[in-house]
Amino acid sequence: MDISVFLHGLTSYFVIIDPIGAALIFQALMAGEGDGARRKKMALKTCLISTIIVLAFAFLGEALLRRLGISIEALRVSGGILLFVTAFGLITREIEYGTASKNIDISVFPMSIPLIAGPGCLTLTILLFSNRETPGATLGLVLAVLISYGITFLALLFSDKVKVLVGRTGDDILRRLLGVILAALAVQFISDGVVQLLRN
Repeated sequence: MDISVFLHGLTSYFVIIDPIGAALIFQALMAGEGDGARRKKMALKTCLISTIIVLAFAFLGEALLRRLGISIEALRVSGGILLFVTAFGLITREIEYGTASKNIDISVFPMSIPLIAGPGCLTLTILLFSNRETPGATLGLVLAVLISYGITFLALLFSDKVKVLVGRTGDDILRRLLGVILAALAVQFISDGVVQLLRN
């Protein structure tokens, strides 16, 4: 396994998924749900759906782009811009913490899409997996996805404790710091894409 690719992937996914922020939103959406089994089911279903979506894009996304006539370089630039917009939103916007009605399935919407497997995450996935050059790199990225969603599952499962420990103020600080890191990653994607486009 390529350790550097793994660490890069793990950092990137952790930043864009934001397990802490997801846990706080999950806790707000599940407010009033006293059934621990249902909360566990929603957390597990959310992370399983998100993992399947991301891994599907990881291995099929590039082929889909080729069929559409879109180059990886063009995706790097457009994806970098999209990630930058996502990062800007993390830094500047306020999160709305709504409350879901009882027995509503929140695993697909809004938890998986658009929160933890949204457009920004899918774009990041295609960009990261398009760079893999060895089986070790592929293994590292797949492991990064699995660990990221494993951490997210634990965060959702113990979202009540995360809320007490971090609170909204702590989440605001963490989210903005992660947004700065994501913005830097987005600029790097744009830079790499522009350089490759100019060479071709």
